[in-house]
Amino acid sequence: MRSIICLAAAIASITTLGTVPAASASTERWTQPPSPPQGMRELDGEWIYVEDLTEGRALEQLGPPMSSKFSFRVEDGAIVLVSGHGSGHRDVRVPLDGSITEMAGTRQGDDSTTRYRAQWSDGTLATETDFVRSPGGEPEGLIRREFRPTADGLVVRVTTERNPSGSVGLYRHAEDIPMPTPAPAAIGDLTWLAGAWVGTRSSGSSVEERWSPPLGGAMLGVSRTVNTSGKMVGFEYLRIIERDGGLVYIAQPGGATPTEFVLSDLASEGGSRRATFDNPRHDYPKRIVYELSADGALSATIGFTKGGTPRRFDFKAESGEP
Repeated sequence: MRSIICLAAAIASITTLGTVPAASASTERWTQPPSPPQGMRELDGEWIYVEDLTEGRALEQLGPPMSSKFSFRVEDGAIVLVSGHGSGHRDVRVPLDGSITEMAGTRQGDDSTTRYRAQWSDGTLATETDFVRSPGGEPEGLIRREFRPTADGLVVRVTTERNPSGSVGLYRHAEDIPMPTPAPAAIGDLTWLAGAWVGTRSSGSSVEERWSPPLGGAMLGVSRTVNTSGKMVGFEYLRIIERDGGLVYIAQPGGATPTEFVLSDLASEGGSRRATFDNPRHDYPKRIVYELSADGALSATIGFTKGGTPRRFDFKAESGEP
């Protein structure tokens, strides 16, 4: 990855663009090219959050300036917001002439309207999104986004009325994000994870993970969450397998398509054990950490590979388990 100095230069060039005109401004300030301008095709495809470039933030404040994953499709004279732009489960085609594109709410009884507009200028796509919650109501706050392709990836800057200084992040296509170097390990190194583990979330819901003993180069697991009414509200199929001298954690929340995380670190200190699995190409989580304390308590933490506020789940061995 190039130095942050290069990225800072890219960010600085974004700030020279000035403020995108408000939704109520005249469209005379906007121009529409006859076809996608040079460089705009680089916006095509799916983008994954890599790191927070906002200056002056504490480690726990780091995070993506918008969705951790979003997609564009470039067309003649327009940008199509495919996903991750707050447009729901539908594509939104926004012309580059500054005209407003309005989309009604997607749910029955939802009278809200979302307004979009876009412009390509000086190598940067600038978009505006505004929300009107009820017919005839006033907009509830403009979101301005700037997307600038660079040699290091896509630099994204987001400003709002509440945060006029903005947040800045770096995104890349998944294939351009390097995977971590696998830590050497065998499935027997995770014997301490085997067993039935139960815990209670802050909402009062119970959560459990059950892991089989290591056998045949693999451990199998299943997770289940049950709310206070006794209804299952979530489940997940889990595997840890040996591969190429290391371990791979495979998660299928709700039985979905498998997502793999590579064991990047295996640590033992005193009576505690810790296993860290990473996948920087995934939107969220990018990191999963299991840790067994010296007193026999297990925690599972999910989050970004750097900064933010990870989500932590605490377990104890189910009665009758070692």
